[in-house]
Amino acid sequence: MNLMGKLFSKRSRSRSKSAGDGRFTRPDLVSVASEAAHGGCGDTKLTVSNCNVKLQHTDAIASVACYLPGLCLSGSKDMCVLLYNYNSQKVINRWQGHTGPVTKVCYGSSCKGVFSSSRDKTIKLWEIGNPNFKQDFVGHSLVVTAIHLNKDNSLLCSGSRDNSVKLWDVESATCIKTNSIAQNLVTDLKFIPESSLIVQTGEDKQVRAFDVRSLQPVFTLPSKQYIQMCCDVSSDGNYVVSSSNGFSGKGCEVTIWDIRCRKLVKELFGHQEAVEACLFLPGSNAGHVISASRDCTVKLWNVPTGVQETQCCFSGSGPLTSLAAYQDGSVLVGSFNQGIHLLTLKDQNFVQVMYF
Repeated sequence: MNLMGKLFSKRSRSRSKSAGDGRFTRPDLVSVASEAAHGGCGDTKLTVSNCNVKLQHTDAIASVACYLPGLCLSGSKDMCVLLYNYNSQKVINRWQGHTGPVTKVCYGSSCKGVFSSSRDKTIKLWEIGNPNFKQDFVGHSLVVTAIHLNKDNSLLCSGSRDNSVKLWDVESATCIKTNSIAQNLVTDLKFIPESSLIVQTGEDKQVRAFDVRSLQPVFTLPSKQYIQMCCDVSSDGNYVVSSSNGFSGKGCEVTIWDIRCRKLVKELFGHQEAVEACLFLPGSNAGHVISASRDCTVKLWNVPTGVQETQCCFSGSGPLTSLAAYQDGSVLVGSFNQGIHLLTLKDQNFVQVMYF
């Protein structure tokens, strides 16, 4: 069973529905207290309080993505894709069409489409106001674990546990190219801005770059000791961040790579369990990275110094599964037990806004 499968398979969940209001009674969320951590870093600790919170998904969150400011896109083990306005606390769209848990979601700002991948081996394209999917991308033989769009949204790249990376024409939902590499169980992939490259991580512990034009590997970065869980690319296309599997503090690192020199720049240690998600903070010019882990913490890292500047600990959240960040400093965090947390960065400290 794959890593995400283990995480999402048979985990006990304690949700009891309260009478009449459709809410889920949760004994484990949140009041926020900020205090100084060791070394002077801000450390936001979320402590438990008894409260009823309306969770918008009925199962674990697999993926979150930015849509527009104030709008959150999410996919869940409940097989639903959701567009939620967290300012008005209203559901804009709830799409149901997958026959297996959703694994990833992304938004195409040029084509105005919502894309989702699933354990049902398909990728679907959705439109606002239409409950049915517009396109069905069929071709993978196992769970689709990664999807990403190029800048003009004409191309969609996908990766799967079937060891393949595929390139699709978005308009026709046609597979243009496929590349299969033995033991390359894909965990994540991203188009690299201002280049013809796609970066991809996998369970073979490799970080690879493919040429979009041929979908052939161009180079492989130095192999890591642990499975690489996810990746992101800096806005200038010069740096890649990847995160590692691990346990009890072994592995569990965030790695910064220089694509130009094709070398490791820095390793950031501090998480105690597998790091499920990592990304460059928008507008930071690759100066800051955010990471989320199964150890229930989100960390903000200063890349040049390698120092953890702040962290946020989620009591009772279960493993944290996904991240998305907006230009205004708002951060979405997907969790196993507590839906989606909305944080904001204030004076380089995380502040809890809400969860849903």
